[in-house]
Amino acid sequence: MGTCKYCGDSKRTISDAIGFCADCIRNHFDAVWPEIKKVHDHSRKTYGLPTDPPRSENGISCSFCVHGCMIPDGRTGYCGLRMVKGGTIRGGRPHEGNLYYYHDPLPTNCVADFVCPAGTGCGYPRYAVSDGPEYGYRNLAVFYHACSFNCLYCQNYHFKVQTRAVHRVPAKELAAAVDEKTTCICYFGGDPTPQVLHAIKTSRSALKRAQETERILRICWETNGAVQEPYLNMMAGLSLESGGCIKFDLKAWDEGLHYALCGVTNKQTLYNFRVLSEITRKRTVPPFLIASTLLVPGYIDEMEVGKIARYIADLNPEIPYSLLAFYPQFHLQDLPFTSRGHALRCKEAAEKMGLNNVHLGNVHLLRDGE
Repeated sequence: MGTCKYCGDSKRTISDAIGFCADCIRNHFDAVWPEIKKVHDHSRKTYGLPTDPPRSENGISCSFCVHGCMIPDGRTGYCGLRMVKGGTIRGGRPHEGNLYYYHDPLPTNCVADFVCPAGTGCGYPRYAVSDGPEYGYRNLAVFYHACSFNCLYCQNYHFKVQTRAVHRVPAKELAAAVDEKTTCICYFGGDPTPQVLHAIKTSRSALKRAQETERILRICWETNGAVQEPYLNMMAGLSLESGGCIKFDLKAWDEGLHYALCGVTNKQTLYNFRVLSEITRKRTVPPFLIASTLLVPGYIDEMEVGKIARYIADLNPEIPYSLLAFYPQFHLQDLPFTSRGHALRCKEAAEKMGLNNVHLGNVHLLRDGE
């Protein structure tokens, strides 16, 4: 860990990869962003991904995510998956999916396991098969190989190699992987957004089969939340109806910090979270909307967590909030693991803002210290 290139501070936790402390990013973003942007550009070029969302005047519009790419022929959108050939966008269409999937025994290490039917039995008997953890059942975990963000600490960054792979899994095949012991599907990645049509088609097919045999099947999402309408509404409808949930990763409150860590604005994510919060009271058990934040040492501190928590509490103080321990990965390998003291201070900050269900996740990764 090094010295801030702007203020010269060497006492704080500062990643050499980013080069600047959190305060300088918050207060002097325009001055420090050009240097941080170079890090993001390099990290994307390594995998053949465009450094910026394309804005070609003659491009084909992609309306899936916050970027609103205008993709020229022969090029891809920011996600690296949506590609224009002969005037048609390919990749991310309903019948094809660039992904891998597996069955994960329940209860599993899900962001929402502390409030979801699979981990707690809440919602039984309508949405859960037992009044406790669903031992003996499993989740269909669907990992999509594409993302609309560029997180420098991405814990699954290896997917970037597969983003433009030619192998595709049809929605019909994926839906058929749901058997009598599968009680939930979770779409994650990467992020589901660049392939949201495939996930929606898969979900509808799988739910139809489950309803015919009167089986429980919940549809869940782990996402950065930057999807556009009408897809946000479709995702929400599937989860609300089935007893599933949508898990938003609220990575930072300050837009400058969000750019520094993820390369992208957080405005669409925060807006979408507010939109979904308006329907949380339609189904309180099990919770429909869950928030999480990764506690990145030196950057996502009590100030950031407190502001995120205040935003959530003002919308609905019953929305569950999970604070996740960080471990060094990708371009932020020079940062330490989240300390126990850091995690406890952030939990206290969130609770002081009025949230009634704040949870510490990945506690096995916490290290002793302040």
